[in-house]
Amino acid sequence: MKDAVNFSGIFERARVAGIAFAVATLASASPGGAEGEADKPAPQLFLDVLIGDQQERTDALRRIETEWEPGFLPMALESIYLGRNPTLSAFLIRLIEDKTGQELGFDVQSWWEWAWNRPLALHPNYASFKSQVYQLIDPRFAGYFSDDRTASPITSNAENTTKIRLDEVVWGGVRQDGIPPLRNPSMITAAEADYLDDDNVVFGLSVNGDTRAYPKRILGWHEMFVDEVGGIPVASVYCTLCGTMILYQTEVDGTVHEMGTSGFLYRSNKLMYDRATQSLWNTIWGVPVIGPLADTDIELGRMSVVTTTWGEWRRRHPDTKVLSLATGHLRDYSEGAAYRAYFATDELMFSVPVLDDRLDNKSEVVGLVFGDHADRPLAISADFLREHPVYHDSMGEFGLVVLTDESGANRVYESGEVTFASYDGDVTALDSAGLAWTLSESALKSADGRSLGRLPSHRAFWFGWYSAYSNTRLVQ
Repeated sequence: MKDAVNFSGIFERARVAGIAFAVATLASASPGGAEGEADKPAPQLFLDVLIGDQQERTDALRRIETEWEPGFLPMALESIYLGRNPTLSAFLIRLIEDKTGQELGFDVQSWWEWAWNRPLALHPNYASFKSQVYQLIDPRFAGYFSDDRTASPITSNAENTTKIRLDEVVWGGVRQDGIPPLRNPSMITAAEADYLDDDNVVFGLSVNGDTRAYPKRILGWHEMFVDEVGGIPVASVYCTLCGTMILYQTEVDGTVHEMGTSGFLYRSNKLMYDRATQSLWNTIWGVPVIGPLADTDIELGRMSVVTTTWGEWRRRHPDTKVLSLATGHLRDYSEGAAYRAYFATDELMFSVPVLDDRLDNKSEVVGLVFGDHADRPLAISADFLREHPVYHDSMGEFGLVVLTDESGANRVYESGEVTFASYDGDVTALDSAGLAWTLSESALKSADGRSLGRLPSHRAFWFGWYSAYSNTRLVQ
């Protein structure tokens, strides 16, 4: 992730010259230990491993080895990740291999994948460990985790039995809002946006006549904007790692949830936080998953957004507003600069429990999940839709049509009883009876006065969508 924290100094006491222990020293150390050592709970032992002096570290490792239980594994793996101490890592890897019978060596990502595909086994104070260790990086992280703020079952857009596994919540390498969201960002006219070329990718939206374009080249560095569009409070989240751009209404039952970037990930998908309660929210589900709000039925409303090119969006909407380069931050906002290396390969930056090889990891899909059909998520290959510019499908008995223009932009509408036969790639679709329908960002409207509403959908990398909705149906 961009703007990653420099570890230098954060765990300085654990890494400065002269305090690194040797495995041989540990093995031959006397069994007595420091006074009070036997009373320390497991989370404190792992903290001693990271920031204790040499004797504290030696005593802690002896107890960890002697008292090992399966719930120690996540704390051991996070200690390897955060400690950045080769000798410590070597000891812990040897210990983990001995206790689990697995031989995965120093590939910590593979260890996580193995653990995530095993039955959940967490130490009862694991959340407290996460709180204590990550507040060393950012004091605000302490509020995310505690033994009484553990994850709650999710029954909205995920599978009904889904539960956030706390060991799958991993640090992305940045502090809270370390990837700074754009809050009420400056917008300019299309004529003023001379920094954009026609082939630049933008995310387009139109809410109550308020039409805007947000260039990917800017949002790649910020991953979120928080604003009021068309009189509606919104947060739009662009998760660069999983390729999703989702527009959410942030007012629920009269409360506006002010969102930010937590610094943590779940299955390579960024977790948001809300300022009022510091609850963590799953970005792709739009629901709180850890913290005071996790036990509620709060769900952010999805709105329509389209991924297209600047030239095509401006042609359709010459009066559009567009994000200004004057963001208040110094970044290389040239096309493709953000995450260039990541987008250039099919490799992941952060592991997920399971991959599905029906598509390449970063193949793009159009994802749909909404309303009474939340238990039937649908993913449609973007390549498939390019070859089928008019595509009909359904979620249960609810019919829909996807219209794809020459820029590759996909817009999804309810279809009702109408079957569409053709689309001119611009603003006109003909139904099977030859009746013309006019396309807008909010609806399809027929010459005889009927209207078919736009449905919220968004692009995603296949691995990211599948990681969130493993029960998805795929069209390819």
